[in-house]
Amino acid sequence: MKVFDAHIHFDKYEEKDQQKIIESLSLNKIEGLINVSMDLASCKENLKVAEVNPTIYPAFGFHPEQAVPSEGDLIELFDWIGKHQDKMVAVGEVGLPYYLRTQENNSTFPYQQYVDLLEEFIKLAKKLHKPIILHAVYDDAPIVCDLLEKHTIERAHFHWFKGDQKTMERIIRNGYYVSLTPDILYEEETREVVKTFPLHLMMSETDGPWPFEGIFSNQMTHPKMVHHVIREISEMKKVSLEEVYSQLYENVKGFYKIK
Repeated sequence: MKVFDAHIHFDKYEEKDQQKIIESLSLNKIEGLINVSMDLASCKENLKVAEVNPTIYPAFGFHPEQAVPSEGDLIELFDWIGKHQDKMVAVGEVGLPYYLRTQENNSTFPYQQYVDLLEEFIKLAKKLHKPIILHAVYDDAPIVCDLLEKHTIERAHFHWFKGDQKTMERIIRNGYYVSLTPDILYEEETREVVKTFPLHLMMSETDGPWPFEGIFSNQMTHPKMVHHVIREISEMKKVSLEEVYSQLYENVKGFYKIK
């Protein structure tokens, strides 16, 4: 009954909470955390944490829900990633800024800059032979699929995916993965993803420290919440709990080449 949290922002937790999580992973049958980064400072912090915690597997990238970095900052980030590529399991978190864009004036929002930036990360992932972790929801997802197909990317992980049926079917055809969060217990959009995707293309995640509602209200988001995700997938898919645990565990290990 071992699990991975396939997407977490570990560096965004307070230090005392980080320690609590690390100390409780074994007790909660958490085999490891796929720890994504927000920017260069986040990459450096996540590398530092991973070097002393073998259960943390870092990914390096630039989260799209923020201003595009300057050319100098981008060069520094790519250079740093290149030098530390052997320490990371993936490029991520990268993608397109759906939520940021909806908060601003679409006519002046520099959307193409984000598309161009994502394409550079996709090319980097291919060059380094690493999978890519994507923040790509709703009408951004088809654009991301276009770029992945253009560069013949085989290993892509859409975290906390939300989108229409046509796009979900396209992602499935390409053999890309999605990961589900604890909102599977109460959010219909997430439940639709579960209904559509086959088990062999699923992972479970928390996106911690992002908070959740329902039975998780007023709780610190902890990797152990992925057990709730797996139980709900089992019930929805009408597949044995043991099979869901085993399949999702092997999905993460295989996708990220974890030994």
